[in-house]
Amino acid sequence: MFTNYTVIIERYAERHFISKFKKKYKRAWDVTWTAVHEEFKRIDTLIGQTNIAETITEVGDVRICKTEFRVHGTQESRHASGNRCIIAVHKHTSTVRVLLVYSKNDLGGGNETASWKAVVRENYQEYSKIL
Repeated sequence: MFTNYTVIIERYAERHFISKFKKKYKRAWDVTWTAVHEEFKRIDTLIGQTNIAETITEVGDVRICKTEFRVHGTQESRHASGNRCIIAVHKHTSTVRVLLVYSKNDLGGGNETASWKAVVRENYQEYSKIL
């Protein structure tokens, strides 16, 4: 039996990344985000599918994961789309905190993992030590 998690979108993610997706994809983004939100509510199932969600680190009851998604109506696969979410899963409180929602192009060139870790460290003090 899996837990039904509460999904919380952090303000930073909303202001800096999600707003770009909303503007670019309009109605398709609403459908996409509803589906992603539903997946995050059942994150235990998503993590079990390693090609969709990857655990980056786990310390105590907090797990930082990178997930992939595709925008509704596009022909790309989740992986090929370059669209990612960085989330913090809190097991004891049954919450999923959406830290970043980005396209690989949003982070600039260079190492994608190093880039998003730097953004998380700068904007989420509570997670900086576990990355």
